[in-house]
Amino acid sequence: MICREIEKLVNNAASRAFPGEGVFDALVEVPRERAHGDYSANIALQIAKKIGGNPADIARKIAENMGKDGRIEKVEVIEPGFINFFLSEEALEGEALSVLKEGKDYGSGEEGKGKTVVIDYSSPNIAKSFGIGHLRSTIIGQAIYNIYEFRGWKCIGDNHLGDWGTQFGKLICQIKEKKLKGSEKPREVLEKLTIEDLENLYVDFHREAKDNPELEEKGRFWFEKLETGDEEAKEIWQLCVEKSLQEFNRIYDLLGIKIDYALGESFYLNMLPEVVGELKEKKITKESDGAMVVDFSEELPSLVAVKSDGATTYLVRDLAAIKYRIENWSPDLFIYEVGADQSLYFKQLFKTAELLGWKGKKSFIHIAHGLVRWKHGKFSTRKGETIHLEEILKEAVERALKIIEESENARGMSGEEKKKVAEMVGIGAVKYNDLSQHHRKDVVFSWEKTLNLKGNSGPYLQYTFARCKSVLRKGKFSSPEKVDFSGVNEEERIILGLTAQFKEVVKNAADDFSPNIICNFLFELAQSFNLFYNNNRIINKDGKIEERRMALTGAVAQILENGLGLLGIDAPERM
Repeated sequence: MICREIEKLVNNAASRAFPGEGVFDALVEVPRERAHGDYSANIALQIAKKIGGNPADIARKIAENMGKDGRIEKVEVIEPGFINFFLSEEALEGEALSVLKEGKDYGSGEEGKGKTVVIDYSSPNIAKSFGIGHLRSTIIGQAIYNIYEFRGWKCIGDNHLGDWGTQFGKLICQIKEKKLKGSEKPREVLEKLTIEDLENLYVDFHREAKDNPELEEKGRFWFEKLETGDEEAKEIWQLCVEKSLQEFNRIYDLLGIKIDYALGESFYLNMLPEVVGELKEKKITKESDGAMVVDFSEELPSLVAVKSDGATTYLVRDLAAIKYRIENWSPDLFIYEVGADQSLYFKQLFKTAELLGWKGKKSFIHIAHGLVRWKHGKFSTRKGETIHLEEILKEAVERALKIIEESENARGMSGEEKKKVAEMVGIGAVKYNDLSQHHRKDVVFSWEKTLNLKGNSGPYLQYTFARCKSVLRKGKFSSPEKVDFSGVNEEERIILGLTAQFKEVVKNAADDFSPNIICNFLFELAQSFNLFYNNNRIINKDGKIEERRMALTGAVAQILENGLGLLGIDAPERM
């Protein structure tokens, strides 16, 4: 990557300019304004803080020690001490040719070669419809998976389903009272229940429990029966799991999501005694009011591992999942894509794994996404305040289809083609609306914003890709090696400069666990291409092809396709 190479040049120049001042670690970034070059370094400001002096003078001294490099056409120093780098035509041409030669592999890397990452994402709760709140973990997690795989890691996706806990006692209690009471054919009744029925029963339980506190005790009673292997409780629970998985898999198909494993909390039940035994053996827990809690001293609040009634908490189940993953997959990196409201818990979980001696050189990362919420607060299944994701996806597809039907570009497309493209565009809009925002931010739900089909949106990028493909269908440039990129104008140069940054963008998205970095880049690239397209002829009136511009179009199309693919968004060739 050119950016990393420039960092080495800057560090070496700083060492020559200021010998004896130790090792320098320059950070070279893309400046906000194109007039400030392709890359910029603020190392002079850092050195000035350390040794004193005028940052601009320090920057000039570093620039003087840079020496000649064929990839850099010009180095300039601007106040208060930034060093700006303008890439040479040769360097830009070389990167554009790399795009055309490498194709779908352009932007990939091998820094993850020989390493394994387990990504825990989506993780919906059984017996609840797939709501808008589940979307963030699902699509951010999948994008992180795609990005890490693209960078050479062996990726293992695990859908850690919430299929165990006291809520199932409540649900079993409600099913017994409302659906099975007096029934002579319980199996037939159970099989007719839908995921909506199960969710409504859960909501009704909490509504009724407000006036009837004894209901909570009944819920605990039925969960205890489930934990001790009661056949009736197990049958009802199993049906809840089966109905939920059918629903989830249908939604995953709509979203184009494929997760390697779906191991729910119940999968680890036979490992729990071993984990509890290890917690006791290593003296990580203490007794508190009959419960067994993990004591973190003053570093973190203590956390219950085993309740006073002997029931384990999800801490023990999550520890069992870590143990299973270590023993079966030997990961170097654990990534959990879970809401920010669980930030404290994950600090406690990771610290417990460290106290158990399981961490070693492994890294544990919690990607804490903000919540999707109403203006007045977060969604609540207990209160019946949810928006089913399928409603949004269907609405988005219908809106996209309406636009496609009215578009001149859709002439000649069959009804089936229009429907397929509408699905790509509508679902792409919903995904991009979320992924283009930093994962830490809360998202206030708005139908209009979620279904945005214009401006900085997935459909805008898809349309730009389709426009590129339309141009490329009208003519071909010769082999990449024969394309002459000399004599580019300013609009062409901007596109070449962006092309050179894609590898760095993908790496930054991986390092920061932030797919929105790719979204921002693709939007800028699409805008730059559309400006270029409107102001420059790619195919002349006489039908002659401007090979350089056709090659630029091919490079933009490839980067858009690669970037959208990392985001999990389809790139239709016609719109």
